[in-house]
Amino acid sequence: MKVIGINCSPRKKFNTAQVVENALKGAESKGARTKFVNLYDYTFQGCTSCLACKLLENRDNDLCVMQDGITPLLAEMAQADALVFGSPIYFGDVTAYARAIIERFAYPFFLYSREKDTKYGGSLKTAFIYTMNIDEESMTARNYGHVFDNNKLYFTRLFGPSEYMTVCDTMQMNDYSKYLTDKIDPQAKRQSRAEKFPRDLERAFALGAKLVG
Repeated sequence: MKVIGINCSPRKKFNTAQVVENALKGAESKGARTKFVNLYDYTFQGCTSCLACKLLENRDNDLCVMQDGITPLLAEMAQADALVFGSPIYFGDVTAYARAIIERFAYPFFLYSREKDTKYGGSLKTAFIYTMNIDEESMTARNYGHVFDNNKLYFTRLFGPSEYMTVCDTMQMNDYSKYLTDKIDPQAKRQSRAEKFPRDLERAFALGAKLVG
């Protein structure tokens, strides 16, 4: 079984990268082969609404017809058994790169057909891990769940079982004194990092293991 973990954060070694890596470790513990991807290493763009993937003459082509830095990765993702997307939440949504790869990967499989929703013929498990500096109460109050549920809905319709987990109250920086952050309690953030984040890593590990079964 092949599991690909995609870090959709511009930070290659911080919160999101670490939870995605732990999810892959969980998958490896069940015997899966894994690959970790830093998405910001790639040069690409989101869907341009060319609609080439919806042309009748392209009805058997499952991948985006655009050719750029992400093209080989999209093909590899389509052949995987499971995908783990990790993204921080910026302004109430996933990062621009996360949104772009969702568009480029998922939209070509989507059908405007009465017969079926998708061209995908296999079974692909997907999981999303969302990291954010706000706490769970604020996440709920701001209705971030709408974003999470929507991604889960589309990926379930197109590919098969999908789920997500959230990682709240993360540290944004190692030294808060260098930045204008007087609304934030650095000591509370350090405490959360020391006490809560290890449990989040454990949950990510369990999620990865569950994907493999």
